[in-house]
Amino acid sequence: MEIIHISAECYPMAKAGGLGDVVGALPKYQNKLGHIAKVVMPMYRTKFLYENEWELVHEGGQVLNSNWFKYSVIKEKTNKLGFDLYLIDINNLLDREKIYGYNDDTERFVSFQLAACDWLSHWQHKPDIIHCHDHQAGLIPFFMKYCHAFRYQLANVRTVFTIHNGQYQGQFGWDKYYFIPAYDTWNWGYLDWNNTINPMASAVKCA
Repeated sequence: MEIIHISAECYPMAKAGGLGDVVGALPKYQNKLGHIAKVVMPMYRTKFLYENEWELVHEGGQVLNSNWFKYSVIKEKTNKLGFDLYLIDINNLLDREKIYGYNDDTERFVSFQLAACDWLSHWQHKPDIIHCHDHQAGLIPFFMKYCHAFRYQLANVRTVFTIHNGQYQGQFGWDKYYFIPAYDTWNWGYLDWNNTINPMASAVKCA
C-alpha cells in the first residue's frame, strides 16, 4: 500500500510540537511493515534543508485568489529518514524560516494544499491513501472530491485525516471564498462550520 502523508511539520525538517514527531516517525514504521510511505510538506528555510542534498522532481502552477503562482517539488536524495521526503516550495509564501505565525498563514497553507493536489493529479499512478495531518492539510479531502481541477484524477483515492491539535482549526471567513477552487456550490456545507470555512471540520466531513 502506498501512503502519502501531507503535513505542515515533519521532524527533523521542521517541528513545532507533537505533529512533527508523529509525521517524522510513523512513515518509518509503515515502511518496515512493507508499505510505501512518503511525506510531503512545505519547503521552509530550515537548517535541515541546507544541510542535505535534494533533487527537483516536479514544477507546476496553480491559482490562488485569481493570482497564478508557480511551485516546485524537491526530494531528499538519500532516504536518510527511512522514507521519501518531498518539499513543496512557493516563492513569497513558503520560503520562510518559521512554520507558523505569519499574517498570511491562511494563504500560505491553502496554496500548499493546492500545489500538493495539483502535483498528485499529475502522477501517472495514484497512491492508495492520502493521509492529511491537522488543518494545514484539512482542505485536501474536499479539494480531491469536489473541486473540478482535481476530482477527475483524485476523487477515488482514499483519504485519512488525523487531528493532532484540535484547538487550531484554520478557519477563515466566507469573504475569502475565492481561496477555494471552483466546485459545485451545493457542496458548500462540506466547508462550513459556524459560518466560517473551517479546514479541520471540512476534513472530518470529507475524509
